[in-house]
Amino acid sequence: MAIFVNENSKVIVQGMTGSEGTKHTKRMLKAGTNIVGGVTPGKGGQSVDMDGKMIPVFNSVSEAMGATGANASVVFVPPKFAKAAVIDAIDAAMPLVVVITEGIPVHDVAAFYSYSVSKGKTQILGPNCPGIISPGKTNLGIIPADITGPGQIGLVSKSGTLTYQMMFELRDFGFTTAVGIGGDPIIGTTHIDCLRAFQDDPETKAIVMIGEIGGDAEERAAQFIKEYVTKPVVGYVAGFTAPEGKTMGHAGAIVSGSSGTAAAKKEALEAVGVAVGKTPSETANLMRKILNG
Repeated sequence: MAIFVNENSKVIVQGMTGSEGTKHTKRMLKAGTNIVGGVTPGKGGQSVDMDGKMIPVFNSVSEAMGATGANASVVFVPPKFAKAAVIDAIDAAMPLVVVITEGIPVHDVAAFYSYSVSKGKTQILGPNCPGIISPGKTNLGIIPADITGPGQIGLVSKSGTLTYQMMFELRDFGFTTAVGIGGDPIIGTTHIDCLRAFQDDPETKAIVMIGEIGGDAEERAAQFIKEYVTKPVVGYVAGFTAPEGKTMGHAGAIVSGSSGTAAAKKEALEAVGVAVGKTPSETANLMRKILNG
C-alpha cells in the first residue's frame, strides 16, 4: 500500500516541455512513474521523446485526462503561470495536483487553494515542495528515487532536504510513502492529512513527522495524533538554533515570541507521546529503536 499515489497512478506533467519539466519527467520515468502525457498550452498535438519514450503533449488538463485517463498531475510551471496551471487542473477535476514550483505569490496560492476547496474534487500537495514518492512504485516531483526502498515507514515533512536525509538514514527499513508538504505560509495537503492517511494505511507501521519553526501546524498535528493516531510517531522540528523574530528559510518559518518556536513544538509533540529527536540522526535512531522492538 501507499498513500495518495501508487504504481497504478497515471501521471501528467504540466510544464513538461520546459527545461525543469523535461529534466524531471525523465527522472520520474526512470523511477518507474507511469507518465501518460504532458500539458503545455499551445503545444498540444506534439509528442516529446523522453529517453526513448514518446510522451504526448496536450493543451489543457481536461484534454489530457480525456485522452489518457490521468489521475495525478505534477506542476513544473514558472511562478507567474502556476496559478493558471493549477486552476486548469482543478477545473478538470484532477484528483491530485503536486505543485513543485517555488516562489508562487502567496495571493495566487490563496486563490487556487480556496478554489480547490470550493470545488471539492482536487487535493493539492505543495506548493514549493519536493513532491511524493512511494519507493519502487511511483515518484511525483524531485525526490531522488535511489536513496531508499519500499518498507513500513510513512514520512511527512515540511522540508525537502530533511525528507531526503530521513529517507537515507532509514533506508535499511524503507518507506511506504514519503510526502514533502512544503513550508510556505499557505499549503494544500497538511501534516494532519498525511497522518490520517498513514494511520489508515495497513502497511504503514510507524510514522516520521518533520516540522519546522513558524506557525502552529505541528501543534495542531500533535492534537490530531492524540485524538486519532495509534501508530508510533517520532518527530523532528528544524530550527532549534534560530534567533527569535527572524524569518528563517521557508516563507512560513516566522516566529513571534514563544509562538512557533522549536521548543514549543517539541513540547506539544512530546505531551502526546511523540518522541522528538534533537537532530535528524537522533530522530532516525528513535524510529530504529521502535522498529527493532
